[in-house]
Amino acid sequence: MRVACIGECMVELREEADGRFARGFGGDTLNTAIYLARLGMPVDYVTALGDDPWSLEMEAAWRAEGVGTELVLRCPGAMPGLYVIQTDAGGERRFLYWRDSAAARRLFSLPETPAIAAALQQRQLAYYSGISLSLYGASGRAALFEAFAAARAAGTRIAFDTNFRPRGWPDRAEAQAAYAQALASADLVFASVEDLDLLYGAAWPERLAAGTGKAELVVKQPDLACRLRLADGTEALVPTVPVAHVVDTTAAGDSFAAGYIAARLRGATAPEAAMAAHRLAGAVVCYPGAIIPRAAMPAAA
Repeated sequence: MRVACIGECMVELREEADGRFARGFGGDTLNTAIYLARLGMPVDYVTALGDDPWSLEMEAAWRAEGVGTELVLRCPGAMPGLYVIQTDAGGERRFLYWRDSAAARRLFSLPETPAIAAALQQRQLAYYSGISLSLYGASGRAALFEAFAAARAAGTRIAFDTNFRPRGWPDRAEAQAAYAQALASADLVFASVEDLDLLYGAAWPERLAAGTGKAELVVKQPDLACRLRLADGTEALVPTVPVAHVVDTTAAGDSFAAGYIAARLRGATAPEAAMAAHRLAGAVVCYPGAIIPRAAMPAAA
């Protein structure tokens, strides 16, 4: 029951109230991998890193969290990307990125890429996001989808989180074409109304319904409830768990995905998995940064 999370980890600089910065590491699918590991799920992170001190520190930190690193490729001379988080009084965040030459962008264009594709066929589920999708370029995405087709044929389920960031794409048409392939090749889709509205506008309900076939859908609503649609067409609305004081919404969606995936792989129903996901995300937003202290992990998750 092993999971692979595919994407990018960057150096994270969090701006404090006094203007100083606290350094950490983060990335949407990496956050999900860490929370999966904390929930007791065997998980590997799939990415490319450089040979610089920060890359080595990242990999050591992942191993310390219980995340497998055997599918991490090395690009000598390259470095990870960097981003800055600015958070307003309501806990909403703004991201600033420096990542154009990051090693992770080469993941699906390296000599070792076929070995990564073969490894995905040995995993029960492979998870990635719209941010992952924006990294690889047209040829890299073609290799990614080819790897997913072979993995699905071998029995691996593919989970896709929409996580749409317009700045990661040269234009909306290219993003829509890539998302069409991603949605069509997924068995489980995490989406948010905010992402879908940015990507498709008012036509998003029709585009999502037509593009996902019989995939299991988890669509987060503006009020943070989630609407579920299962492969058999069954639907349900699961309200969120109220949070008294939101500190930082970073990784709310990433931790939600981890909570949902872990619960579903252990046999929970979709509504039960959504409640577990809400509980974990509700704990995460009460702390600054993407990864909360281990002691803050909710027992119920």
